[in-house]
Amino acid sequence: MGKIIHVIEDDADIRFIVEYVLLEAGYEVTTSGTAKEFYEKIGIQHPELILLDVMLPDGNGIDICRALKKDQKTSHISIVIMSAHAAERAVLTEACADGFISKPFDLDDMLNSVEKTLKGIHHYGYKKR
Repeated sequence: MGKIIHVIEDDADIRFIVEYVLLEAGYEVTTSGTAKEFYEKIGIQHPELILLDVMLPDGNGIDICRALKKDQKTSHISIVIMSAHAAERAVLTEACADGFISKPFDLDDMLNSVEKTLKGIHHYGYKKR
């Protein structure tokens, strides 16, 4: 069984495609379309990586990321923010994210970012400590 990735994305089509690509790559995938749904699931299963959309119908991905990184139970989880609207460096700094994927994104690039993040390599090319 592969590493667990949780995808939080309100667009059902994007969520489906990302889930499909990750499953084909051998990962175990959990998905949520809202912040509420995510918070219900994170209490049951901690993934190794979270792909997190910034704009959710009931929450802000930057706030969610910041809260997860401050919580001792979830601070170890790698988080990659996905957004069409946010500036990369600001998101990485403000949200304490481990990586950033700009939408729209190439699926191969997304998978490459996931693999690098799971290996502890930030999107700037250096390893997490």
